[in-house]
Amino acid sequence: MPTPTPTPTPTPTPNPPAPGPEILAAFEAAKGFMPVGEGLALYAAAAEAGRLGLPLLEVGTYCGRSTILLAGAAREAGVTALTVDHHRGSEEQQPGWEYHDPETVDPELGVMDTLPTFRRTLHRAGLEDHVVALVGRSPKAAALWNSPLALVFIDGGHTDEHATADYEGWAPHVAEGGLLVIHDVFPDPVDEFTGQAPYRVYLRALASGAFKELSATDSLRVLRRTGDGI
Repeated sequence: MPTPTPTPTPTPTPNPPAPGPEILAAFEAAKGFMPVGEGLALYAAAAEAGRLGLPLLEVGTYCGRSTILLAGAAREAGVTALTVDHHRGSEEQQPGWEYHDPETVDPELGVMDTLPTFRRTLHRAGLEDHVVALVGRSPKAAALWNSPLALVFIDGGHTDEHATADYEGWAPHVAEGGLLVIHDVFPDPVDEFTGQAPYRVYLRALASGAFKELSATDSLRVLRRTGDGI
């Protein structure tokens, strides 16, 4: 199969939905890696998807930085945000790697545990009532899921094994007209570890015929589900 060519990025919608100042401040204060520009694009996608009246789901919670945006949009739409993570850290967050944060290590067990930080993040933002945290491996949670979602945000592990499992487990649950959002999409092979697996998942989604690209903001891609074939 030939490599699909990403569709041209459409002209951005004027005045896309934006988080309120308290949500944006909580996002900026939270531990995490997503830049503000990508965060605003994620919020706009979540606010649009929320109009379907279905839950919003992210894969890859870490400490809750992006969860704040999904929860804020979910609160406005009257739906629930779900977030899936085992909270032991992805590959690049382990000791010795660039994105490791010693503050996330459980001092008793000596392994990463981002769940306490995540819970503090939500509490400080006043968003606990709008989020359901699914603590465990993404493929196991996806295997138990059987209802449509307005949005799936893939931001978990960056190996082909994990990114592919996240896509195969959750993309089929995106409702018709719903959104698939993929983070850390880097087409340049120099970014093999951090962004090539998400890039390959992004290309696969386009090649499936089930998704059409709506926007690209730095490494964040937003696609709408328009058909079957995942």
